[in-house]
Amino acid sequence: MGDVTENSNLPKAVFLMGPTAAGKTDAAILLHQEYQGDIISVDSALVYKGMDIGTAKPDAETRKQAPHALVDVCETWEPYSAANFCHDAINLMQQSVDNQRIPLLAGGTMMYYNALQNGLSQLPEADPKTREQIQSMADNLGWEHVHEQLAAVDPESAARIHPNDPQRINRAYEVYLLTGQTMSTWYELDQGQKLKYNSLKIIISPEDRSILHERIAMRFKLMLKQGFLDEMRTLMAHPRNHDELPSMRSVGYRQAWEHLEGKTSKEDFIFKGIVATRQLAKRQLTWLRKEENAIWLDPMKPDYLSVLKQHVDEFLHN
Repeated sequence: MGDVTENSNLPKAVFLMGPTAAGKTDAAILLHQEYQGDIISVDSALVYKGMDIGTAKPDAETRKQAPHALVDVCETWEPYSAANFCHDAINLMQQSVDNQRIPLLAGGTMMYYNALQNGLSQLPEADPKTREQIQSMADNLGWEHVHEQLAAVDPESAARIHPNDPQRINRAYEVYLLTGQTMSTWYELDQGQKLKYNSLKIIISPEDRSILHERIAMRFKLMLKQGFLDEMRTLMAHPRNHDELPSMRSVGYRQAWEHLEGKTSKEDFIFKGIVATRQLAKRQLTWLRKEENAIWLDPMKPDYLSVLKQHVDEFLHN
């Protein structure tokens, strides 16, 4: 039954986890309505204002009926880290408990879930001078070269980080240069303060991977019909946005920026966007398989919602 801690006196929380396009939002809204749950978004893209269509952000009417915390909390050019998330989420969870409600965390940013459950390791703060050195290397030799340098000293992190993810490559290599220790070692040495909640972890994911792929493709094409490229044009027109921002490197947005700069055809853009989203889902599933004591539910099963409610009922009333 979920990740239930030994201390039954701890407050309860429900985690709705899963890969992108699996149906977490619909499940969260259902549980909000059934159990007076307070939805707390666990999504590193939904925090940004103006990124609505390409993130499949719940619309205003949906959020009026089922409020989502940690949605639209910052501008696209402002930083929002896992540490920011943990601080905000823990405060919101405590507010829910104080109001005798259930914190209902829903989303697919696995790094946020990991940091929240296990605490953040005491990594060194960012060092502008070291970051400039790494950026200079990338400017001269490319991020693929920096990724190769990282792989030579920290193969575990390099295997986890995509060669086209400069933000995470920079951070992992920076940590090594500053401390002589790899990111992986830091995480092992210090997992920080663990979350003091009795939590039920439910992972929503179709058992058939091809169904998830179909849903991803359908959702991406729907986003285009809804005006995703117009949304991207508006974002690109803002003088403070540029293509190296973490927000603009989100899946879909990175490919849209590239397309609107004339670097890819419409067909190539759609293909690359869908492939990048599938790769994201694959990485999410890799993380999710490591989650201990989680319940996996297939949203394609006819009794899926009744089984979901049954698990939550048992958890809340035991």
